[in-house]
Amino acid sequence: MNGDATAKTEFLTEDHLARLSENRYPPRTPRDAASLILMDRSSKVPRALLGKRGKGHAFMPDLYVFPGGRRDPGDNRTPLAQPLRDEVAEKLVLRTNARFQNYAARGLAVAAAREMEEEAHLSLTPPEYAGTLRPDVSHFRFLARAITPSGQSRRFDTRFFACFCDELGLDPTQIRDSDELHDLTWLPIDAHENHPTPGITKVILAELAEALEEDPALLFGRAVPFYYFRNGRFVREVI
Repeated sequence: MNGDATAKTEFLTEDHLARLSENRYPPRTPRDAASLILMDRSSKVPRALLGKRGKGHAFMPDLYVFPGGRRDPGDNRTPLAQPLRDEVAEKLVLRTNARFQNYAARGLAVAAAREMEEEAHLSLTPPEYAGTLRPDVSHFRFLARAITPSGQSRRFDTRFFACFCDELGLDPTQIRDSDELHDLTWLPIDAHENHPTPGITKVILAELAEALEEDPALLFGRAVPFYYFRNGRFVREVI
């Protein structure tokens, strides 16, 4: 995809309007959610983990997505083995309402780690805490944020985190399908055209490719693109 910001927003606008032509749902309040883009950088081109949602899902059926899901109330209270870096936590609270506190930002990181374990059977909990959910989120970069527009069957305010397998001592071969995601696959971030993905996933992969080109180690405190729908089209803001 063209790296130009206008090209990204035009692509998302067209994708959304095409979905509305198929079905339009009543207005819904977006729910906080998180996805983790886990990468294997053992080859020349980094690969990201995606899985296919079942055709019975109400939201994005039959499409390849990153593991992730909504933030549950218990996520805010889950202990961490290692916390988010300060520069990441600070970015997460920007452009949020007064009710969104630091514990909610922390809860988003827990949600991303929990969903990775539930959907791909990869645990981010260190061995000394085995048998519990106590993830190490210290390697999470805040890559992007996107709010599902009105009219969709579900609406989420999703924060996309990213990190590398080797940072957490994870073995990429240990992924296993789940009820939520099947055909889990490590896809090169620049060659995923043969796998049907939502428009926002394509855009986030393009953002990731640009971030890695800027710095292969993926900076922690970089500017975060924020996508949302306003006045009939998508907007890309940087926070």
